[in-house]
Amino acid sequence: MASSTNTPRIVELAAQISASVNEFQKRLSDQGLPSPTFDEDGPQTFPEDMYSLRAQILDATAELNEVLTEPLMLIFKFAAISNLISLDTVCRLGILDMVPAGGKVSFADVSKKTGLPHAEARRLLRHAIAMRVLQEPEPEMAAHTNVSKFMSLPHIQAWAKFEGKDTWPACARVADAIEKWPASDDITETGFALANGGKSVFEVLQSDPQRAMRFGAGMGSIDHVPGCGDMVVKKAYDWASLGDVYIVNVGGSRGAVAMDLAKHFEKTKFLVQDGPMMIKGAEVPEELKGRVDFMEHELFAPQTVQANVYFFRMTLRNWNDKNAVNLLKAQVPALRSGTKLLIQDKCMTPPNTVPISEERVQRAIDMSLKTFFNSRDRYLDDWKALLAAADERFVLHKVVQVEGSHLSMLEVHWDVPSAQA
Repeated sequence: MASSTNTPRIVELAAQISASVNEFQKRLSDQGLPSPTFDEDGPQTFPEDMYSLRAQILDATAELNEVLTEPLMLIFKFAAISNLISLDTVCRLGILDMVPAGGKVSFADVSKKTGLPHAEARRLLRHAIAMRVLQEPEPEMAAHTNVSKFMSLPHIQAWAKFEGKDTWPACARVADAIEKWPASDDITETGFALANGGKSVFEVLQSDPQRAMRFGAGMGSIDHVPGCGDMVVKKAYDWASLGDVYIVNVGGSRGAVAMDLAKHFEKTKFLVQDGPMMIKGAEVPEELKGRVDFMEHELFAPQTVQANVYFFRMTLRNWNDKNAVNLLKAQVPALRSGTKLLIQDKCMTPPNTVPISEERVQRAIDMSLKTFFNSRDRYLDDWKALLAAADERFVLHKVVQVEGSHLSMLEVHWDVPSAQA
């Protein structure tokens, strides 16, 4: 981005960073919150009301860093597959669990416990340390940073293992899939399928319980993506405005979202629909019994339950347009005039309309959908076209976007009169 004044861009960026960081620290101090550090107990999240300011700082520091980096080194930075080597390995070998809370572990102990030669353990640890995963407070001693402490969480370690064992091999074949099937949106014609003997991700997960568990556990990391976690759904829409309603949560997994919403909005009742393997053993707390129930339901089967609202959370993004249309059509038998569909999913933003730090996340997730499902995150026009293709009576009423969230809530009305006009 070129400067619009005679002041060099790097000087503008430095001034912007200085002013924004001072304001950021002032707000933290005013709220009695600690300043960011990489210390083991350093903060891992920040107040929601500081999202915009933090995004400004992240964008400015990224631009300054990258404009001062030679093109070749910048390409190396973005192409650094080697970073996953240490992230995957420290999790697979249980190295993060060897580091005591508030303490240190020697490289020699890591070598002994893992069976790695000392030189290999040192290489692995120092590569991780260079990425702020662990630190070396004294020679050949490893201690936690706030990053490695966070990474020690079981579902984050599961995500790292999933990235190493499943995502990495699939990503390496995406370009091959694009060359072979340039216009395909078939789930069996993906980088993942090429890396797995032609099988789709669903076929692999159904036939390999261990990989299914790894995949499911890794998906728990989504809870830590801003605005994507189960427990923030209540802030993503004005649920209270619905009043006394019966909501079918289609593809609602084990009901965590439905139960949290029921707990906070007493006039709501939920039916969670999903496959038998997903809902088997799901339990409803005593205080929510009678307000949250479960039902076995195949995603593309005709909907048999009448409700006021049908809620789809990150469901349609995993399917190409043909299947997504069929999923929407499957709801039609149960719909009545005034019924609402609430679709919580990504509504892609046009370029240069959100902070680059946010845009990079959404573009990366979009590429992951290509890798695994041959699907994509949709722009607003895509959503409108999808609804129209399913049935002209699906009318997009509004799109709710909460600041700091990567997801939107699309409110869709089943509008019978408009179809008859």
